[in-house]
Amino acid sequence: MILGEFTDRAGFERLLPRTFGSQEWLGSENDDLLFDNGSRELVGVGLHLPAASAPPHVGVRLPAEPRPVRSGLRAQEVRDFSLAQTTVLYCDPVATELTCLRGLAVLDDSLDARLGIAPGLALVVQVGEVVGWSLTDPVQYLTTGYAVADPAPTAPSTRLRLAECLALIARPLVDAVMDKEPDAWHRLRTTERALREQREDLNRAAALHRLVTRLIEDYENW
Repeated sequence: MILGEFTDRAGFERLLPRTFGSQEWLGSENDDLLFDNGSRELVGVGLHLPAASAPPHVGVRLPAEPRPVRSGLRAQEVRDFSLAQTTVLYCDPVATELTCLRGLAVLDDSLDARLGIAPGLALVVQVGEVVGWSLTDPVQYLTTGYAVADPAPTAPSTRLRLAECLALIARPLVDAVMDKEPDAWHRLRTTERALREQREDLNRAAALHRLVTRLIEDYENW
């Protein structure tokens, strides 16, 4: 997931010389936070989806308290740093909220704060460290590349397909796809067909369909 005041790769690269934060780790297995050299305000974010899904029976839910607080993020000092990626994701069957955490153990203790740094997006803070993030109504932000998300209303069918796709691209289900297990491929083909035949919310459906067809192309002849 990419956030910032740029609409293409060139715009992102123009931003880098006047920022500090995660530049040294760009393209590595870390998330990205970029702060303006002058104001020290947050101006760019890159968050990777974890490679594993939480087991369905776990039912990950962030506690009601503390509630997300709308805020900005300002660095105390100008220095570079790395931000470890989250390792486990959870999305409910109708994609109400996407939660990504360093690990399920985060839920064993209370949280310090949930800092809302963009509409729907909050960083999860515990013992003074960022240990995850959550995105409310993730389907409305679906797009490809650096394109601006479709402002049109979302459709319930797209919410279902997003939840299905998130499961398909993460372990353990993606491993079953790679191993060509029949049940996993049935789920993959069913989702692909549903997205291909969808007649509403077409831009978001197309973005998800490209993701699913890429999975099929990558692993069909694996």
